[in-house]
Amino acid sequence: MKKLIASVVVTGAMIALTGCHTHQMKQEETKSAAAAQVNNDDLYEVMHEGRYYVFDDYKTYQSFLTVGETSYRKVFIAGGPHGETLVYGLTGKDKKKTSGIASIDMFNGKLEAADEFYGEMRGEDGRLYVFSTLEDMEDVRLVGEAPYRFTQIAAGPQGQTVVFVLNKSNKKKQPVDLIAKFKSMNGMK
Repeated sequence: MKKLIASVVVTGAMIALTGCHTHQMKQEETKSAAAAQVNNDDLYEVMHEGRYYVFDDYKTYQSFLTVGETSYRKVFIAGGPHGETLVYGLTGKDKKKTSGIASIDMFNGKLEAADEFYGEMRGEDGRLYVFSTLEDMEDVRLVGEAPYRFTQIAAGPQGQTVVFVLNKSNKKKQPVDLIAKFKSMNGMK
């Protein structure tokens, strides 16, 4: 009887340990999957008809540029940088989320940008601003102008002036990589 009880206790302990190990493995897999799904490598912003639109998905952004609206969105009245209505254009998979949306988190400073960040901002002035850092994008968003820049007139997809935003660390160099990325993103040669 003592051997039977000892066997049951040991078996129960082994099952408990195995269950804990399996639970821990599932948690690590979930964290790993969540890390892989972070969409912090790009951000797109557009001033349009008095509203400020923000996107973390290039396809949704391009659709907005074509149609002028987004299928799914989160709207915040007076939430824009200068009190405009702020509209986050969402993908179908993000439409039901209440948190963990990259565009919202990056715009609000809760999610850092990836090292290989790319951003575009389209102003109502017809200029297209292009960024290699989220910090530069945030500065232009607040100030309205880029102190360091490399400008190409009529170089945009619709003939817009393109302003490649620079900073103190790269202000004396032509942004060759950023120009190439811009052309690649916009299907230009």
